[in-house]
Amino acid sequence: MYGDTTAIRALARSMRERAVDLRTEADELAGRAEAVPWTGLAAGAMRHTALGQVTGLRVCADAHDTAAEALDRHAREVDRLKDLIAAAERRARQLLESAAGGLAGLVAHAVPDGLHDWAQHFEPPPLGSRAWLDVRLPTWA
Repeated sequence: MYGDTTAIRALARSMRERAVDLRTEADELAGRAEAVPWTGLAAGAMRHTALGQVTGLRVCADAHDTAAEALDRHAREVDRLKDLIAAAERRARQLLESAAGGLAGLVAHAVPDGLHDWAQHFEPPPLGSRAWLDVRLPTWA
């Protein structure tokens, strides 16, 4: 699932759906407990126990919603970082092409400049790698 925001968002959706199921189950349990026709000490104890379970189901549903929100935030952050990585890759490719091509390439062989020197020593991380976030590209080119 590393970097797969579709999978992350699908998991968030699944968590929300489970939260709905848990709330429905809680409502049904509460309704059944209240609808029991018998009375007495045992009936009161059963209702009390059932309502405790209803509370637990609702707390669990809230936790599922909280987890889904966290997953959605994580997916947005992953998308943001992937965009930054792609931008760094594009900029590096432009700089490498600029250093190697046209008049800049010819001039660099005769009079080396910073861009050409950088291009000769630059070792790019693998495509899509998080390591691109640590790459410092020249800004003077």
